Amino acid sequence: HGPYQPREPGYGLHQPGHSPYDDQIPDPESRMLAIQNAKAYLLKSSTTSGLNLYDHLANMLTKILDEQPTNAVDIIENISKDVKWAQFQKKMDTLRDEHEILPTFEAAEKRKALFLKANGEGDEELEEEIGETPLPNVMETAFYFEQAGVGLSKDESYHIFLALKKLISVQPIQTCRFWGKILGLEMNYIIAEVQYHEGEEEEETEEEEVIEEGGKRRGEVEDEDEEKEKEDEPPKSTYKPPPVIPKEENGTGANKYVYFVCNEPGKPWVKLPPVTPAQIVCARKIKKFFTGRLDAPVVSFPPFPGNEANYLRAQIARISAEEEGDEEEEGGGGRDTYEENPDFQPLSVVEMVDSLSTWVHHIQNILKQGRCVWLNPFQKSEEEEEDEDEEEKAEEPDELQQEIGPPLLTPLSEDEGIQNIPAWTAQPSTNLIPQYAVAILQSNRWPGAYAFASGRKFDNIYFGWGHKYSPENHTPALPPPVQAEYPSGPEITETRDPTLEEELAFKAAKEEALAAAEEEDDEEDVEDDEEEEEDD
Repeated sequence: HGPYQPREPGYGLHQPGHSPYDDQIPDPESRMLAIQNAKAYLLKSSTTSGLNLYDHLANMLTKILDEQPTNAVDIIENISKDVKWAQFQKKMDTLRDEHEILPTFEAAEKRKALFLKANGEGDEELEEEIGETPLPNVMETAFYFEQAGVGLSKDESYHIFLALKKLISVQPIQTCRFWGKILGLEMNYIIAEVQYHEGEEEEETEEEEVIEEGGKRRGEVEDEDEEKEKEDEPPKSTYKPPPVIPKEENGTGANKYVYFVCNEPGKPWVKLPPVTPAQIVCARKIKKFFTGRLDAPVVSFPPFPGNEANYLRAQIARISAEEEGDEEEEGGGGRDTYEENPDFQPLSVVEMVDSLSTWVHHIQNILKQGRCVWLNPFQKSEEEEEDEDEEEKAEEPDELQQEIGPPLLTPLSEDEGIQNIPAWTAQPSTNLIPQYAVAILQSNRWPGAYAFASGRKFDNIYFGWGHKYSPENHTPALPPPVQAEYPSGPEITETRDPTLEEELAFKAAKEEALAAAEEEDDEEDVEDDEEEEEDD
């Protein structure tokens, strides 16, 4: 109802001087008593929260007057909640608040070191950096692969670019290349392929050989001591395990390049160990996902000789060689090196796409033995052959058949396909603007391996899980059959336990034998005494 009109009843009741109680003046004492009772009621604490309405209203009014929000009556309920919530916060708390760190801030802190220049690095070294440098142009390579929809984001590519620069600044590297990225269940691996300056890697190899020789010499002394102490040991097995295939020397074959890995740009680079033939052979028989931890064990059958760092190195060697499994070539293996042709005229994109014969392998293939160059494990030096006995020579197995792989620069058109799938697929980066297209090559044997060619520029890269394609599901190798039991015969048959009667009879017979032996001894003593008396 709006304001009362003069003609309506009730007009003027709320005007000064028209109150019906104006003629009644309350007693001051009773008025103060009523105020005290009302205040006492407002000061009664709640049995649930322990707060009272008087302090709550006072705090609400204080907050409203201090902040002076717009339309306070519309948010009075929210103000009440805020005042109640503030009552349960300790003003003097000894515990510090844990501020939430955003993922973007945490990632920026990790990569902050990539954007900092080293001490003493200034504009004077800028000219040297612009000149010849082993640092690859990662951004240019990413640009070409990006046209085919392959690669990483620009931010991650630039971070890898800076991480490779840090690696070159602390290692004596002659050439460096961004090999690719292998995905893992927990973390990923960013891989750099490098070559040391001449002499740098050889020093490390010599140190390893000295350590191995020292270990062998100590082992020989310990073996001699054990032979002296354990002369009465049972006969040992005459089984001789197959000889261990030695790894290829650093800078050759599967160990031609050295690989560094890190989980993220900004984290320290870790050098992977050289790969051995046994690790490559075993890696072909298993299929494991990477975890992202180099020290993680590889649980598989057959057992892998090493941890995840060795398995990662073996897979990198297999992917780099683009091995073709059981395929062999007769009469190959003649060419293992190549030289760059300075007069080479680049082919057009159409020619690169139409024929796979324009693409060739520039890395040696890995043989079944696990090496790029076959080695006869039973071939020995002249001194060792002179020391051998004729019996040992007779026990030697027949000569192994030498394995020969395809030579370098073999065209991709000669690669064997996977059932009805070709080993490679070549296509242009775009059909809409063919004059600016780039030739892209994709491996169907190792999904994630790509190559591009544009004029005289080309490069290879890998992004994937590190697994070889198989048209069928992976079936792990079965364990060997259980060995047959040793033939049972009387000479090894265990005798049955005797019964109680047999034990008592055996004990009685033993006592009688002892008694008879004592009587014989007594008779012999009497005869000796009689002979002595006769002599006297």
